[in-house]
Amino acid sequence: MSSRPPRKRGSRKLPGARFLPARLGPKAAEDEDEDGGSSAVRGGGLTLRAMLPNAITAAALCAGLTGIRFAIDGQWDYAIGLVVLAGVLDGIDGRIARLLNAQSRFGAELDSLADSLSFGVAPALILFLWSLQDLPRFGWFAALAFAISCALRLARFNARIDVDDQPHKSAGFLTGVPAPVGAGLAFTPFYLWHETGIAFFRDPLVMTVWLAVIAGLMISNMATLSWASLRPRRSIRLPLIAFVALAFAALLLEPWWTLSAICVTYLALMPYGLVKYGRIKRRRAQEQAAAAASASAAAG
Repeated sequence: MSSRPPRKRGSRKLPGARFLPARLGPKAAEDEDEDGGSSAVRGGGLTLRAMLPNAITAAALCAGLTGIRFAIDGQWDYAIGLVVLAGVLDGIDGRIARLLNAQSRFGAELDSLADSLSFGVAPALILFLWSLQDLPRFGWFAALAFAISCALRLARFNARIDVDDQPHKSAGFLTGVPAPVGAGLAFTPFYLWHETGIAFFRDPLVMTVWLAVIAGLMISNMATLSWASLRPRRSIRLPLIAFVALAFAALLLEPWWTLSAICVTYLALMPYGLVKYGRIKRRRAQEQAAAAASASAAAG
């Protein structure tokens, strides 16, 4: 008689299942490359090491939603500061998942849902309570447009995870403005109003136009610069480290002015990103034309 233990009922696997990928793991950012998979999910559950990045994602969600609570009380500094904190946590959760080899489909879905709430719904409600409610009809439309654009952007990103043909990503660029960056840009008038006290920055009509512009940038198809694609020359790496350290110190001492400078710099670099991508696109077109000509000449 065989000593093989009896197979449990319901444990039969589909033919060839062992050759299929276990899941598609989450990414720390849209410009990350896939690493071919990990072993974070076993038996339909999450391993202990997979819980850490997901816990950070949940913390980012709590920070963003708590910002709404402070906005209701009129504590704008805390409200917007918590959304900024959510952005910082969002930037590290996926990278920790990659370091721990703890990526999972659960983490990817949780990250997208958290981003939609923290960087779409929360900024829209905070800015509505801060300024847009003085222009109820158009102000609420602008808040809705921003929140919906954020959700649509994240849905587009999730839908393209498995797509191989991504010209922007293959060239080291992103498509449109990322959700955390969009939230930071949306708060730029608040940064300036907080430091200068100029009522113009809190004007509901100005905020309506500004929020609509940022919403359009988030769902646009324009190529935007990616941090992962930046490769500083070796000769400037030490000065760049010193500059980053000073920027961090400035963020601690003068957070609103520093955030304003970061947002203005990002917007100023967008035309440069378009020009740079245009050069790469033309070079690729020339290479493809040359390859096609060589192939036709060889065939003839």
